[in-house]
Amino acid sequence: MLLLQQMIVLFILMGIGYFCYRKAIITDEVSKKLSAIVVNIANPALILTGCMGEDRIQGKELLLTGGIMLAMYAVLLILAELLPRLLRVEKKSVGTYKAMTVFSNIGFMGFPVISALYGSGALLYAALFMIPYNILIYTYGVSSITTKEEGKEKSTSLGRIFNIGVIACVLTIVIYLAGISLPDFFKTTVTHLSNLTAPLSMMVIGASLATIDLKKLFTDGKLIFFSLIKLIIIPLIGILIIRQFVDNTVIRGVCMVMLATPVGSMTAMLAQQYDGDYEMASKGVALTTILSVATMPLVAALVM
Repeated sequence: MLLLQQMIVLFILMGIGYFCYRKAIITDEVSKKLSAIVVNIANPALILTGCMGEDRIQGKELLLTGGIMLAMYAVLLILAELLPRLLRVEKKSVGTYKAMTVFSNIGFMGFPVISALYGSGALLYAALFMIPYNILIYTYGVSSITTKEEGKEKSTSLGRIFNIGVIACVLTIVIYLAGISLPDFFKTTVTHLSNLTAPLSMMVIGASLATIDLKKLFTDGKLIFFSLIKLIIIPLIGILIIRQFVDNTVIRGVCMVMLATPVGSMTAMLAQQYDGDYEMASKGVALTTILSVATMPLVAALVM
């Protein structure tokens, strides 16, 4: 019921974006500017909220979670190189498929689900996953998605690598490890900005659906096959392996949600900002979000 309620909220937000595009309230130019707000303001604020809690993870649980986290991302990065070749996707979509393999909707969807299932204390474990996630999405993600122009190499400027997202991650780590106490007005401001991330990003995705033939969403064999691998095969195998080393049900539950959530909407946001295959990224977000209504409860029932 919890997962279904969360999906309904996301679908309503997407529906509003779809309606606004159809009524010309959101245009292509407005959509791109909203994406810029998400990528450069709202999502970095969401990152910073990870260091504003009072509880802390220490000792063996911290090391265990950190080790699992690094192993998970290492495997996902390897799979990101293999899956596009296995699926034989078009050259223009290879980078998008790489990003969709690695980056899931752990912030917008995963955090609320984890909080409801295991309590707010479990968000500390989820927050650890957000640190490498956001560093990777603003480095590996941007590099993969960015269109390679004819006769030119992709830009590797420091501005692309050491950008606002990575700066927010570094600040989060420093503030958390140093135990810096932030003033209430700052926390309130950051929280309000972070709350923009989910509604704006899902509205932009909804607006993008107004430009897509929805029939193609369910007739793209490669995308459907990819979705089943991402939403069922990867989390099932991943959690079965993690169960061999982890007894803590909360840590296992957090890992399950981290792996089983659909493609992150930030993938589409970055594709629009950096001129990647925005249509494919939007289709991937939409299709996996729809399918995850069934696949997340299924995975949870099989392995938890």
